[in-house]
Amino acid sequence: MAATITPSHPIRRFIKRQAVEDITGLSCSEIYRRIAAGTFPAQVTLGPKSVVWIEAEVLAWCDERIAESRGEVA
Repeated sequence: MAATITPSHPIRRFIKRQAVEDITGLSCSEIYRRIAAGTFPAQVTLGPKSVVWIEAEVLAWCDERIAESRGEVA
C-alpha cells in the first residue's frame, strides 16, 4: 500500500494582471477600484515593479459572484 502525500496547505499559483482580466472580464482600472473598495482580492507585491494575484482567491471571487447572481450561498 503506497502512502499518499498531501500538502499541508493548498497549492498556490501566482497570476499576472492580464490573466486576472482574462478570468474576470474586468478592466485594469476596475480591478484596482474594487481592491480599493475591499471587494476584490488584493495583489501580492513580489518586488518594486512586480505584483501578482493568487489564482485561487480570484477564482473564489468569481464563484461568489456566480452564487450571488443565482441567489445561492457560496
